[in-house]
Amino acid sequence: MASGTDRPLRVGNASGFYGDRFDALREMLTDGPLDVLTGDYLAELTMLILGRDRLRDPQLGYAKTFLRQAEECLGLAHDRGVRIVVNAGGLNPAGLAARVRELGERLGVSSAVAHVEGDDLSGYGGWGDGVLTANAYLGGHGIAACLRAGADIVVTGRVTDAALVTGAAAAHFGWAADAYDELAGAVVAGHVLECGTQATGGNYAFFDAAGRDPVRELRRPGFPLAEIHADGSSVITKHDGTGGYVDVDTVTAQLLYETGPARYAGPDVTARLDSVRLTPDGPDRVRVDGVRGEAPPPTLKVGLNRLGGFRNEVVFVLTGLAVDAKAELVKAQVEDAFARAKSRPSEVRWELSRTDREDAGTEETASALLRLVVRDPEQEAVGRAVSGAAIELALGSYPGFHVTAPPGKGAPYGVFRAAYVEQGEVPHVAVLPDGARIDIPPPARTRPLAPVPEPGLPEPLPAGPTRRAPLGLVAGARSGDKGGDANLGVWVRDDAAWRWLAHELTVERLRQLLPEVVELRVVRHVLPRLRAVNFVVEGLLGDGVAAQARFDPQAKGLGEWLRSRHVDLPEVLL
Repeated sequence: MASGTDRPLRVGNASGFYGDRFDALREMLTDGPLDVLTGDYLAELTMLILGRDRLRDPQLGYAKTFLRQAEECLGLAHDRGVRIVVNAGGLNPAGLAARVRELGERLGVSSAVAHVEGDDLSGYGGWGDGVLTANAYLGGHGIAACLRAGADIVVTGRVTDAALVTGAAAAHFGWAADAYDELAGAVVAGHVLECGTQATGGNYAFFDAAGRDPVRELRRPGFPLAEIHADGSSVITKHDGTGGYVDVDTVTAQLLYETGPARYAGPDVTARLDSVRLTPDGPDRVRVDGVRGEAPPPTLKVGLNRLGGFRNEVVFVLTGLAVDAKAELVKAQVEDAFARAKSRPSEVRWELSRTDREDAGTEETASALLRLVVRDPEQEAVGRAVSGAAIELALGSYPGFHVTAPPGKGAPYGVFRAAYVEQGEVPHVAVLPDGARIDIPPPARTRPLAPVPEPGLPEPLPAGPTRRAPLGLVAGARSGDKGGDANLGVWVRDDAAWRWLAHELTVERLRQLLPEVVELRVVRHVLPRLRAVNFVVEGLLGDGVAAQARFDPQAKGLGEWLRSRHVDLPEVLL
C-alpha cells in the first residue's frame, strides 16, 4: 500500500454485524474495483456471545463466519490485490489470524496475515464480580502499522468500527497521528460504511419515496464503499449495477445512527459532526467534506459484559372481547402461583400489546398479546416456577386460553456497561506478518471532551394553516442503542422543513410524543448542516440489548414510532 500518495483509496465494506450477508465478501470483491475491503463483526451483544464461546472452548472467541468466508475468497482477494481488514478476531485475534494463515497454506494462497491486540482488559482488575469480557475500543494506528509492513489481511479484536477505515487510510496516505482533520474525515466515512447496507437504502425512513420501487431496488441492496482522498474528504457510493441507492438522505441517516453530541469522540481523533457537509456527486454518489477534527480524549471506552442472571418469558394470546379483563385474570392467577411457589422471580414484568382489532376478519387480528418476562439470579426461579404457573392454567383461566410457545427452563442474559481508562494504560500492539511486535504509543496530545454550545436556530416558519398528520410525512429518523441508552436522530430534507423542525421537536415535545421517555433524561443535539436533531435517551434500554429489558431491546423501531405520531404539520410542508 502506497504511503503519502494522492491517489484516492477505495474502501468497501462487507459486513455490518456478526451474521450479515454471507456472500457479501465475495460480491464486493467481484462486483467492482477496491483497494481495501473491511468487515465489522462486533457489537456489544456479539462480545457476550463470543465470551460464552470462549468459555466452552478457549481456542474460540472469534467470529467463525469470517473463516468460512475467507475459505471462499482468500484467493480471489489475493488475485485482485485487495487487502482485507476485519475486527472478526473478537476476543481472540491471534487465534483467528493463525487459522487464516493455516487456511492460506492449505489453499496455496500466499497471504501475509497480521493482527492487532491489547484491547482485552479482562485481567486489568477492578471491574467487579462476574465480568465475562472487558475490551477497550482501540483506534486505527495498529491497523496502519500492519498494512505499512505489507500485511494483506489484518485481523483485530475490539477496535472502534470506524478504525477499520481510518487505519487503512492513514497507511495509504501517510497521515501523521496529529492529522486531525484528515483522520476525522476518515472516521465519518468509516461510520457511514460500518453498518453495511444501511448506507445504501437499508432501514431507510423514506424507502418508499415517490419514484422509487423498494421491492425492486431493496430486494438485495449492494454494500457501500468510500473513495477517500488525501485531505480526508470522501465520496460514498457502491458498485455499479448493485441494488439499493446512495443519496444525501441515506448517508445522513447513517451519520445520525448511534451517535450523540457534535463531538464524536474516538481513540485517534474527535470528529466534529457539526462540520460535516454532504453534497450530491452524481447518481449513487455523495461527497463528504468539510470535516474538522480535534485531539482525542485522554481516555478509552471499555465495554464490560457480565452474565446478569436468567430470564424466561411467556406470551399469552387474548382473543376477542374483554381483553383487559382477561389480562387482569391471568395476571392474578400467575401472581397467585408465584406466591405459592418456593421462590418468586426477583423481577416480574407484564406488558399488554393491543394488537387486536374490532370485528376482525381473522382470528389473529382479533387477538392481543400479553407478555410476561421474569428475571432472577437463579435459573430455578425462572424455570419450573414460571412454566408451571403458565401451563397449569390451560383449562382454568380466561376463555380461549393459549400461548404463542411453551416456556422453557430459562436462559442466561447479559448486562453491558461502559467504563473508561487512561489511553496510556491500555496496550496497543501490532503483530506483523513476520511475527514482530510493534507497540503503538498513546496519543501525544489529548483534549477532554466538552459540550458544543447549541448553535443558533433558523428563523421559524411564519404562522399558517396546519394539518394533523404523521411527523414522518416530512421527517426521517433512525434510532439505535448505545448500551442502556437509545439514540434517536431526526432529519428533514429541505430548509423550510428545518425551520419548522428545529423549533418544534424539543426535548419536551419529544416527551409528549413518546410517553415511554417521560421519566428519563433526554439530551438534544442540534446539527444544522445535516438539518437534524439528535436525541440521546438515557436508560431506556436498561442494562443493554443482552438484558432484553424492553419490547424493542435495541431501540431499532423507536424512530419509526416517533414518525408515526401525529403532529400539527404546516400545510406549506405537505
